[in-house]
Amino acid sequence: MKVAFISGTSIVNSNLFAAWEKRTAATPHGPVAYRARGEHVIINRHGDGFPLPPHAINYRANIRALADLGFKDIVSLNSVGSLKPELPPGTIVSCSDYVGLQQGPATFHDTELKGGAPAIANNLIPKLLAGLAPEFNIQGGKVYVQMRGPRFETKAEIAIVRHWGDVIGMTAAHEADLCGELALNYNSLAIIDNYANGLAGTEIDFTKFKDLVKDNQAKVNQLFTRMLEILG
Repeated sequence: MKVAFISGTSIVNSNLFAAWEKRTAATPHGPVAYRARGEHVIINRHGDGFPLPPHAINYRANIRALADLGFKDIVSLNSVGSLKPELPPGTIVSCSDYVGLQQGPATFHDTELKGGAPAIANNLIPKLLAGLAPEFNIQGGKVYVQMRGPRFETKAEIAIVRHWGDVIGMTAAHEADLCGELALNYNSLAIIDNYANGLAGTEIDFTKFKDLVKDNQAKVNQLFTRMLEILG
């Protein structure tokens, strides 16, 4: 099955894709490095080599490259923080809607008076959830709240936005918007690496965050292994 994957830190820390062929796609928005094997490709959203922070990611190039390569179905894995005490670190969710109010959305329509309808297609999620169970209990129908980054949110900010959704991140809303503009099917998966700053009495910084990401790496590796089997 022809499917493209977008991920981030989990690719850097995994050896699952080491044998996949390295390639580069040229786009009007810049080159995009990706890895390919059979009918699957995977992109590190932060870029190859030195990773870009979330607010500087070349989202337009990433999504344009996948469209030009002929992909219609995109499965995205995002690292997120939990806005709900009942969604602890290690939980995997799928988001069906999102909030992106802090900054203007990424768009291909810089010179046209038009815009895409916001949506997350999740057309492959039922197949993935059925195939991944019971090993993975993925909670669907969640709402993703996007913030700009690169810093984490203050406790006061979290106290406000925790009422807007279930998880918080810095990338998925842009990707979903752009996929919608190009009629690509965006499928959302997200792994919770931390509680949002101040939630459940926690504090967050990048050192703690990296340690939490490492704690979830084995689970991410197995998740990708199983998804590749299901979508193969």
